[in-house]
Amino acid sequence: MSLEDAIAAALGERPARTRPLGGGCIAQVAALEMPDGRALVAKRGTGLELEGWMLAYLRRHGLNVPEVLYGTDELLIMTRLDDAGTQDAAAEARAAEAIAALHAHTAEAFGLERDTLIGGLHQPNPQTTSWLAFFAEQRLVYMAEEAHRAGRLPAADLRAVEALAGRLGRYLAEPARPALLHGDLWGGNVLVARDGTVGFIDPAIYYGHPEVELAFCTLFGTFGERFFRRYADLARLEPGFFEERRDLYNLYPLLVHVRLFGGGYLGGVRRILARFA
Repeated sequence: MSLEDAIAAALGERPARTRPLGGGCIAQVAALEMPDGRALVAKRGTGLELEGWMLAYLRRHGLNVPEVLYGTDELLIMTRLDDAGTQDAAAEARAAEAIAALHAHTAEAFGLERDTLIGGLHQPNPQTTSWLAFFAEQRLVYMAEEAHRAGRLPAADLRAVEALAGRLGRYLAEPARPALLHGDLWGGNVLVARDGTVGFIDPAIYYGHPEVELAFCTLFGTFGERFFRRYADLARLEPGFFEERRDLYNLYPLLVHVRLFGGGYLGGVRRILARFA
């Protein structure tokens, strides 16, 4: 069945136009223009019911994300967020306000009621009362083992990750409470509209330490100084984050990238492991 036929079966009408969108390494992604002028996005692949569930979860908690109109494991149809704006200082401040508000939502444990995905990879979320135990086992060790199993992380590096995970208490502290995280805040997942409104796509949600999210925002230059200044106005940033803890937290997304893409990211992993050896 063509994508247009699948959309027609799901919505009861065919799109007037479709065009491919980027980001299709995990799913086929297309922009849709419907006969009534609505701008939608369709994804076709596997595991899409979970993405729709995560978007609906974030939407219920106040984040500006696409509204899911139809969702199964193979097809996801949602509203399209305007991305014709510019990520200037004002937009970064609005993004900081949105993320600080998201982080204000809490839960009784770290993790989530179900496992999620990051970059198409399984992301385990067993509900855990200790952040250090959760981050060590369900993020660092789990993803290092996955990267090793895929033949992309040598055994010596896996052992170094396991050793570091066992002594995280030297460098990290338990947060006051679990915070709801978007989970995958690289620049491609942040959209700025013509009117400056900031929206977010492709989440990898769970409840964790806000610093793991903030660290990821620095890894690929998602946000700059204005974002962090505004975030600190709304939610305290403890001393030492930029100097030490962000590197530790960025070990997780770097391991994700090693698992997905291979050795190009291995140097970043090794630099962090050497720093905290």
